[in-house]
Amino acid sequence: MQAWLMIFSIVASAALVVQGAMLIAMFFEIRETNKKVNSLVTDLHARVGPILTRAQILLDDTQPKISTMVADAAHIVYLTRGQAQKMDRVLTDATDRLRGQLNHVDRILTATLETVEDAGSHFRQSVWAPMRKASALLQGIKVGLDLLRARRAKHRPDEPMEQEEELFI
Repeated sequence: MQAWLMIFSIVASAALVVQGAMLIAMFFEIRETNKKVNSLVTDLHARVGPILTRAQILLDDTQPKISTMVADAAHIVYLTRGQAQKMDRVLTDATDRLRGQLNHVDRILTATLETVEDAGSHFRQSVWAPMRKASALLQGIKVGLDLLRARRAKHRPDEPMEQEEELFI
């Protein structure tokens, strides 16, 4: 059993030596990688630093201008809102006045049309009715005269019967 213990100790010692060597190799490799990463970060910082500085300078220069623009825009919106409210009041007042004037004109036109209708009705009753009666009287006289002429024409045998037929047509 002692032989086994010796073999186990030798294998364990060899494993410890291999692990130590691997740890040392990893240490050197990580140190090299750390140096490369540090140089890349330094290079990146050297390249990005001026860009960030320029952006900061540009932002510092434009920040007051942007603030002024925002304040001006807010003032313009305030003035526009006030003007829109004034315009709304003016248009509402004009619309109300126009509505009142239209109602007044409607009442005037309605009264005028009623007056014209009454005058037309009165004209029909006072002028046309007697004219119809006179026209009917004249028509009656004409028919009577035509009838008298027709009787006289009957006594003349040389005229044809067409005149009598025309009276009935």
